[in-house]
Amino acid sequence: MIRHNPSGDLPQIHPSAFVDPTAILCGKIVVAENVFIGPYAVIRADEVNEQGQMDPIVIGAHSNIQDGVVIHSKAGAAVTIGERTSIAHRSIIHGPCQIGSGVFIGFNSVLFNCAVADEVVVRHNSVVDGCDLPHGFYVPSTAHIDRHTDLSLFPAKTATLSEFSESVVQANNQLVSGYKAIQNEF
Repeated sequence: MIRHNPSGDLPQIHPSAFVDPTAILCGKIVVAENVFIGPYAVIRADEVNEQGQMDPIVIGAHSNIQDGVVIHSKAGAAVTIGERTSIAHRSIIHGPCQIGSGVFIGFNSVLFNCAVADEVVVRHNSVVDGCDLPHGFYVPSTAHIDRHTDLSLFPAKTATLSEFSESVVQANNQLVSGYKAIQNEF
């Protein structure tokens, strides 16, 4: 479902993107080319700041927002997701939040009030809250990272993890074209 927010903003979705009919996109959202938005995802840009303004939620080209993902933002703050980034099933991205390009966010992870640089891998069931993750950083499954966490204690990202991240992007890019071809059958 594509709908306006109370401020009257309507999502801008590139014609090559695929949005599952069960997903809900509400408000000031920009979806770039060849993006996949899976079943039951909810992307909602509807809160305003004290001045009555809001920044958009932006999803970069060739990224994928998988089943059950929730993306929202507090008080109109920006949420930006780079290109070729995967947000896996049932994750929550709550702004303010900036996620770079080539990033993988694993199942059930929660990101809030953070900046994630390019090529980062956050594995499943992890929390990143109130901190910045540098380029190429690796967050193992079930980790909780906040502004007090010593990032030097975490292991380096491996080539295998980078290859996995890219394979997820490629698989979801193929889904875009496949679902676009049959979308009138729904």
